[in-house]
Amino acid sequence: MGSPADAAGAPAGQRPALCLPEPTGPCPAGTTSLWLTDTSRPDPWAAEAVARELMVSLWYPAATPEGRPAPYMTAAESELQLASRSITGIPPDALSTVETNAVSNATPAGQQRSLPLVVLSPGFTSPRSTLTALAEDLASHGYVVAGIDHTYESFATVFPDGRVTTCLAREARRRGSGSQEKVAAGRAADVSFVLGELTGAHPAWPAAGLIDPSRIAMAGHSAGGAAAIAAMLADPRIRAGIDMDGATVAPIPDHGLSRPFLFLGKQSNYTPGSGVAVTSLRDWKLLRGAVSTWERDWELLTGWKRWLVVAGAVHASFTDFGLLADQAGMDIGAGLSGARSLDITRAYVRAFFDQHLLGRPQALLDQPSPRYPEVTFCSP
Repeated sequence: MGSPADAAGAPAGQRPALCLPEPTGPCPAGTTSLWLTDTSRPDPWAAEAVARELMVSLWYPAATPEGRPAPYMTAAESELQLASRSITGIPPDALSTVETNAVSNATPAGQQRSLPLVVLSPGFTSPRSTLTALAEDLASHGYVVAGIDHTYESFATVFPDGRVTTCLAREARRRGSGSQEKVAAGRAADVSFVLGELTGAHPAWPAAGLIDPSRIAMAGHSAGGAAAIAAMLADPRIRAGIDMDGATVAPIPDHGLSRPFLFLGKQSNYTPGSGVAVTSLRDWKLLRGAVSTWERDWELLTGWKRWLVVAGAVHASFTDFGLLADQAGMDIGAGLSGARSLDITRAYVRAFFDQHLLGRPQALLDQPSPRYPEVTFCSP
């Protein structure tokens, strides 16, 4: 996500106008939150927690556009996110003022078992809200989207009872007891649990009957992107996956992974052949963020696959934070505006899901497009 320092040219305390782009689809979007508890396993990061608690946001096509847009995050979450990243020059609650498009608790629209489900997993230390613009856009095109806050892996998660959890997993990684593999495996377990809560016999969401359980996919950013492969290996219900700018860690078996997969990353880090030669799994683990992990997995992805890189993108470009940084006057070093990078991300992610969950072939995924000259198709 990056850690920009003081907002360039913004007087201390001045409130920037922060807003997400409007969704591109024909449906109004609604959103709601779920507080879920998995009593089948202890929390991997909090020794005293005998169950794993998760906050999940759902975005979905709504029956009407009328109502109050949902808050982006709470003031407490904003303050901890900004402080933990040493971002000053904007008010501590600035991220809680971001204008969104989805209406809080709007009545869902759709027929029974008609809507595909996409799970979104954010980057390490980041909250589920960082993928809101993508989620709202998918919802406007008829998807149910479940964004998961992986508890203790974000700088701040607020629960309805007032508790605020912080990033214990980051402290564990500093002590050497919180490996990337542990993060990916834990996230895969979170995803499988959430899928059960949304498609099982006693769903946690009253409108869960709208979801078609045969059309489920996942996308993630950074650690969330790496977790997409781990989740697909652990759960056959996930039919397709996307890794946005995340070095992968879960070992794919020798027989391969045959479900559709998309790599979407920044050109600077993920152009094939740009990594250091590696000869062992240990080397791959040391080369965090390197293209080598994608090159390793590319050979084992035996189904439909694409490898796309975006010129001028930085790590935050695939999330809302690239756009919000621009609006706040912060320079995160991108050669591409946050608005443009979100346009690209939303276009290619939706094309992938339209093709593989809705059965609608997408020319955008077959060859370079003059609409998006920043995007290069790679053939390792």
